[in-house]
Amino acid sequence: MTDNNANATQAVAPAQTWLNKLSQRPWWADLLLLSAVWGSSFMFTKIAAQDIGAMPTAFGRVAVAALFLVPLLLWKRETASLAQHWKKAFLIGIFNSGIPFAAYAYALLTISTSTGAIVNASTALFGAVIAWLWLKDKPSLSRTIGLVLGFTGVCLLALQNARSAPTGDLTSQLVGMLVCLLAPLCYGLSASYTKLHFSGVPALVSATGSQLGAALFLAPFALWLWPDHAMQWGTIASLLVIGVVCTGMAYILFFRIIELAGASKALTVTYAVPVFAVFYGVTFLGETITMPMVLCAGVILVGISLSTGLLRLPGTKA
Repeated sequence: MTDNNANATQAVAPAQTWLNKLSQRPWWADLLLLSAVWGSSFMFTKIAAQDIGAMPTAFGRVAVAALFLVPLLLWKRETASLAQHWKKAFLIGIFNSGIPFAAYAYALLTISTSTGAIVNASTALFGAVIAWLWLKDKPSLSRTIGLVLGFTGVCLLALQNARSAPTGDLTSQLVGMLVCLLAPLCYGLSASYTKLHFSGVPALVSATGSQLGAALFLAPFALWLWPDHAMQWGTIASLLVIGVVCTGMAYILFFRIIELAGASKALTVTYAVPVFAVFYGVTFLGETITMPMVLCAGVILVGISLSTGLLRLPGTKA
């Protein structure tokens, strides 16, 4: 029995160390790290979806994340908190993971990873409007200009991607982008819901409960559409990365940012995601990058700085 306890301690020790370091960092550092992590998720999702399909990929992602997070929850002795909030956590899982992950996996069968990340950046706009209407979180003039500026950069970057697509693929690109818009809408709703109903709930509890809920939601669809062939090794590796790093660890960061800085600021992470996604696409998938794309990325970064309060216009409040 002692050996089993020792083995369990060794298994969760690295994750426990990561959690301890996480609690000491400012929220904007988590925002930058989360942008880099989520930027890579589009690449790994595309790899897996091309092999096993959209629904199995989405389910595999949240299932792996849940398997990673549950032992941490047990180690931190937060099961009582999850039992108290499990209904709301499962609901968040459907709208913050289940539907968006399925939408992206489906869309990435026809669009590029950078285009998917670009459309995802509209999350901040949906989130700001929903927080304004629902939570009465009216953005300041500086933040409003930042949101508009960031979204303008996103639109220009999406236009650049569409213009560079082959003529025959234009329709499928537009359909894929429309499917992607379902995810930002769900993200905006779930962020405000989290801020409203999860105040004081540990980020680990929110993250674990949401992934369990998403896994239960996606399981029937995944089993129905599961492919007959065995998964490739690249698919298995991709599912492990997007499950553990891009989902399990990432959602701990995300819920912590919401708790510290608010839903609207947390959602501005999606403005930086396209920048990282384009970098990964160029480096690992052979995608091309042009000067207009670089300029748009600069506009997006300025928008992030204004909308999060890291920068402010003279004479305005953050």
